[in-house]
Amino acid sequence: MIERYTIPEMGELWTDTYKLKTWLQVEIAVCEAQAELGYIPRDAVEEIKTKANFNLQRVLEIETEVRHDVIAFLTNVNEYVGDAGRYIHLGLTSSDVLDTALALQMVASLDLILERLEDLGQVLRYQAQEHRNTVMVGRSHSIHAEPITFGFKLAGWLAEVLRNRDRLVNLRTNISVGKISGAVGTYANIDPSVEAITCQKLGLQPDTASTQVVSRDRHAEFTQQLALLAASVERFAVEIRNLQRTDVLEVEEFFYEGQKGSSAMPHKRNPIRSERLTGIARIIRGYTVAALENVALWHERDISHSSVERVMLPDVCILTHFMLFEITNLVKNLLIYPENMKRNMNIYGGVIFSQRVLLTLVEKGMSRENAYKTVQRCAHQAWNKIDGDFHGLIKQDLQVTQYLSTEEIDSCFDPQYHLQNLDRVYQRLGI
Repeated sequence: MIERYTIPEMGELWTDTYKLKTWLQVEIAVCEAQAELGYIPRDAVEEIKTKANFNLQRVLEIETEVRHDVIAFLTNVNEYVGDAGRYIHLGLTSSDVLDTALALQMVASLDLILERLEDLGQVLRYQAQEHRNTVMVGRSHSIHAEPITFGFKLAGWLAEVLRNRDRLVNLRTNISVGKISGAVGTYANIDPSVEAITCQKLGLQPDTASTQVVSRDRHAEFTQQLALLAASVERFAVEIRNLQRTDVLEVEEFFYEGQKGSSAMPHKRNPIRSERLTGIARIIRGYTVAALENVALWHERDISHSSVERVMLPDVCILTHFMLFEITNLVKNLLIYPENMKRNMNIYGGVIFSQRVLLTLVEKGMSRENAYKTVQRCAHQAWNKIDGDFHGLIKQDLQVTQYLSTEEIDSCFDPQYHLQNLDRVYQRLGI
């Protein structure tokens, strides 16, 4: 992934150097397990642990000759270790190291993502409480519907973030899997106990029934879950973009001092962060197809998945991490305009209170069909008129005034009626 979207703490986990460190970590853990079971000398393991190292450039140099990355790595490690190096990789196949080490990278990446997701949850929780009573219009089909609060909208985002968190916690278990079972996974040249001890040392579980590789449904799930999280962030970003439109302007991305929105139009303040998040979500979502196609490997293994994962897994981890960083800062510093929300809510004389008028008329004895026709007629007379005044038309309508007093009509236009049960939602979220 390009540096523009890479936060160093995540980018570091997907460098070649870090990858080789995890390979060495797996190889040493296997040696320790072999020694515990008496298969190799303990003093050889201590020598390996003391001397084992690698040089990335040297590994790449060897790889140009042998055309095999694991062999190149092992050759370089043995240059450091010497004679004790003959116990390294004993009974293993390359995928034992590659897949187990990859699990370590995925777990470490997921832990960083979970940390960022927790930060986002805290920011949403704070803003949802802060704007618990900031009344605005709710919209369906992009058309004004009925009153809500901005805090209620954010509470819905928080609930979605919490669901994503729960999914990722479960995902962490599903990807924390290693395999040390040798060629085609039969343990012919390696004791299954070595796998158990090695995985325990690495904080993993042995795969239930691996072939020569860990089956790629796990990696597909990993990619899909991150894509789902990205889709949630995209939903939040799209909402901000819509609410920032000039003709709405109920919220706005923070604008840095000295920031410029357009090379041609000095007035522009564009929702660039939200748009960036929308675009990045598309990239992550696109990788889910490749992840699913990786599942169908030939027989006990092929390496068609390898080239995909070298690009896909770093990208989805780095981009998801970046998205969470961006959306957290965006929500934390969001400019919120309650007066604009109030203005938009009352456009055309409060047509958004039409259902409340309808139900009150029905409660007072008018048939629902006649009530609907009466209220709709007044609403459509006010709709899209500069001086449209639904409230005033209702007060003047003789069919309405036969059933409702002025006070009863006015009470229908109180937004607080629509908010009376929102505390239930807040209670569920512990806000």
